[in-house]
Amino acid sequence: MDAEPGAYNLPPTTAASFTPALTSSLKTTAGKLIVLFKLRVVVLLVLASVGGALLASGGHVSLGSLIVLIVTGTLSSAGASAINQYLERASDGQMQRTRQRPLAIGEVVRPQTVLEVSVVLIILAETIALPFDRALALFLGAGAVIYVGVYTVWLKPRTVLNIVIGGAAGSCAVLSGGAAGGNWADPGVIALALLVFAWTPTHFWSLAQAYRDDYARADVPMLPVIANARASAWWIVLHTGLTGFIALMLSVRPALGWMYAIPTIAATVWLGWHSIRLVQRPDRFRAFTLFKVSNIYLGIVLLAIYIGMLF
Repeated sequence: MDAEPGAYNLPPTTAASFTPALTSSLKTTAGKLIVLFKLRVVVLLVLASVGGALLASGGHVSLGSLIVLIVTGTLSSAGASAINQYLERASDGQMQRTRQRPLAIGEVVRPQTVLEVSVVLIILAETIALPFDRALALFLGAGAVIYVGVYTVWLKPRTVLNIVIGGAAGSCAVLSGGAAGGNWADPGVIALALLVFAWTPTHFWSLAQAYRDDYARADVPMLPVIANARASAWWIVLHTGLTGFIALMLSVRPALGWMYAIPTIAATVWLGWHSIRLVQRPDRFRAFTLFKVSNIYLGIVLLAIYIGMLF
């Protein structure tokens, strides 16, 4: 049948390639946004905040509170993460691990747009959170300020303590969850916030040890750049031990019970074993393996909290 007047017939080759090309373009754009806003890290922070909400509410947090927490936490964390990349775009370009980030390779024609959008995201998060819960808004704002102002601008380029103190940004995510759950000062919430604080150096120092040359080239005084590999590994073991101790102490909370304790004990032994292996042979492979294990470890602990509090 002939086409109607004014209709367009795409050539067969064009019609066949249009959909795959569009799909590929969307995937590429989505991939860039995931990197630009560090959405993988954002997801982990939001999961930590949900853990705080469950602990604060005894597992009975309302759906509305959870939605507000997830939306505002995502907006604030994503905004702060993108500001971090905007400020570090020059040093990112010097590092093998980060040199393909959109801002580092100049894919964003006007980098200031990223800064402006990111600030709007944080303001939007505060605007949504403030009428709902002032404590939630406070901790969301504190997390963004610590990550951008304290960690990125002040500490990271100046002192080996950068990630130790900067870890408080992750703790604020847990406390924001506690606020949404109705009791941010709950001992379980405080314990989880401390766990994230202690876990952060293990996580980032193992990554920094794997990419020591990158951080040295960018003149960032991460611990593995300042200290030798074995000394750095021992400091990682210390923080791993503290992380595991806090995680196990949470198991004394009656509401969590054995459904929390069993997977957490197993995961803590697993994390500790990889930390000791790094001391025995502090090479790049074992450091990067520990980095990946630390990610999984926190995920297991949070999942165990969800199961313990909900079931």
